[in-house]
Amino acid sequence: MISGAHVVLYSENAEADRAFFRDIFGFPHVEAGDGWLIFAMPPAELAIHPAHENDRHELFFMCQDLKTEMAALAGKQIQCSEVQQARWGMVTKIQLSGGGRVGLYQPRHRTAAEVQSNG
Repeated sequence: MISGAHVVLYSENAEADRAFFRDIFGFPHVEAGDGWLIFAMPPAELAIHPAHENDRHELFFMCQDLKTEMAALAGKQIQCSEVQQARWGMVTKIQLSGGGRVGLYQPRHRTAAEVQSNG
């Protein structure tokens, strides 16, 4: 039985991005040795999209109020991209300290994470 998922983000500055997830997002973590932090994640879901190539993956964090989250991030000097309106929700990209970006979105649909937590 699968008991969880382990997500890996590759970064040109892993130490800075670990600090971002620890200090900005405040995700709980464990020390795995030699400065490696492994972070607990909020409830998650997986979507499979059609593509013309394999091995392309994206990470989006979900929230209930995108504008409130963006304001909180701005208060921590974190830049977000312009909000894009999509059929499935509102989305922005967050610039990580190491140079990469992750998505943040407010879904307009019922989420699989809700279904899982509500049974």
